Amino acid sequence: MVPQLVLEVVSWTPGNEYESKMAIYEKLGVLYYVIYNPEYYQRDRHQPFEIYRQIDGKYQLQTGEPYWLPEIGLGIGRSQATLGGIDREILSWFDQEGRRYLSAEELAQQAQLDVQQAQLEAQKERQARLAAIAQLDNIGLTAEQISVALGLSINEVRQQLEES
Repeated sequence: MVPQLVLEVVSWTPGNEYESKMAIYEKLGVLYYVIYNPEYYQRDRHQPFEIYRQIDGKYQLQTGEPYWLPEIGLGIGRSQATLGGIDREILSWFDQEGRRYLSAEELAQQAQLDVQQAQLEAQKERQARLAAIAQLDNIGLTAEQISVALGLSINEVRQQLEES
């Protein structure tokens, strides 16, 4: 089975391999040949990001970034991200609308932020319920009624009433 995509990240060692590798992948029938060369593209006289699509048995350079790969259901292109605390250019996958998929590190950071936000919201909600205890006590509700109305334990209600 022939892969639909070959992704090559160019190393620091010059090897003039562009044409020879391209010929091999072309002969194998690989549909897309992607070359990512962020550091040495000027040395190699290429762009930092190139994508070739096989059309009628020959690779043709494609334009647009991110480039949508309908056969794969993903786009590919360069983007800026902060990874490991360093701002850098990275090669990324994109959805059909051109939105970049987050890296594992970014997903972990986002999940951590989501947890922190949920904790803050829960704290605010709890503080609001505790503040409501005094108001409900002032209108004559019993500790048990306040507990049920606010979804707090009877002990929490009694403790709050004693403190106020």
